[in-house]
Amino acid sequence: MSDPATSEMRFRDPARAKALGARLAELVAAAGRPISVMHVCGSHEQAIARYGLRAAFPRGLDVTMGPGCPVCVTDLPEIDEAVALARAGVRVATYGDMLKVPGTAMSLADAQAEGARIDVVYSVAQAVELARATRDPIVFFASGFETTAVATAAVLVSDPPPNFTVLSAHKYIPPVMEIVAEMPGAKVEGFLAAGHAATITGSAIFDAFAAQHRRPVVVAGFEPLDVLAGLVALVELVVAGEARAVNCYPRCVTAEGNKVAQALLWRVFQPIGGRWRGIAHVPSGNLRLRDEFAHVDARRRFDIDVASLWQMAPPALVEHCVCGDIMAGIAAPRDCSLFGRACTPDTPVGACMVSSEGTCRIWHQYGGVPDLVQLGARPDAARAP
Repeated sequence: MSDPATSEMRFRDPARAKALGARLAELVAAAGRPISVMHVCGSHEQAIARYGLRAAFPRGLDVTMGPGCPVCVTDLPEIDEAVALARAGVRVATYGDMLKVPGTAMSLADAQAEGARIDVVYSVAQAVELARATRDPIVFFASGFETTAVATAAVLVSDPPPNFTVLSAHKYIPPVMEIVAEMPGAKVEGFLAAGHAATITGSAIFDAFAAQHRRPVVVAGFEPLDVLAGLVALVELVVAGEARAVNCYPRCVTAEGNKVAQALLWRVFQPIGGRWRGIAHVPSGNLRLRDEFAHVDARRRFDIDVASLWQMAPPALVEHCVCGDIMAGIAAPRDCSLFGRACTPDTPVGACMVSSEGTCRIWHQYGGVPDLVQLGARPDAARAP
């Protein structure tokens, strides 16, 4: 499968974008029925929304975002663990997106407002530097998929300071695709897989999934032309009835992936079953530290009292949140009665509104499916990728 931008590295070619869009329309028209596919990456949703790609998709093509936001699928008990540590006086370092994610009773931001010491960092390496600069215990509340998990693993094998530990909320994407493919109500005919995760795992990891579930998988990059080309390849496979994995991101992804990174990942972490927020229990979907790294595992180093949080009443609006259905591709943000009203980036009710990779946050920032005709825009005035 050819890479749409390899020859001249032109990622904003309007003519090529128009041709790819026309090909999508041709394929959907030839199918004579609606086609529904899913991507499992917040970065893909950001590209689709930022460049207005969804408005240019042909009618009859439904491209939904699945559980591709690691912050969004961090479960309530995991948030509670970090909050409990912070309220107990332990200094917690984490990514900024994690601060406002609601737990059972409160978020890390709420704990910070009470006086808890919480540091926002941009990398696990920065958290280590915090630990080196103090004698205080530093717990890094780690989230993310395979790519960030490898970075965490690299730090843990490099002799971190004795006051540094990790509270892992890392997740592993391939197992949750199995869940979504079998979920009642989900009508996903093919998957667009994240290019950055596939740089670690390789594209061949999806071969068995495609064969078992009879759904094609296409690995795609994040430029607008990458997304369009990946969707064209995916819809071609859906229309042809071919269930196989295709790599549309060969400039970064190989079939076998990064063997060194894989060895490092599985040296430090082991996959275990765990609940993904709003989705389901995902066998082998969570990454926890192996016994050899118990000395840097916050769950083993600290007595984490979450029971006191569970005794506090949860926010009344949470029961109306449909983040789980949104991440499963069953609902869209506009289907939630809270979206843009009671639930905004400043006052998030659900996790999908918190993270910059959450579907609700992205739709709130960029809009969901703008109707260019209704807005009075000329067809040639639409912003081309």
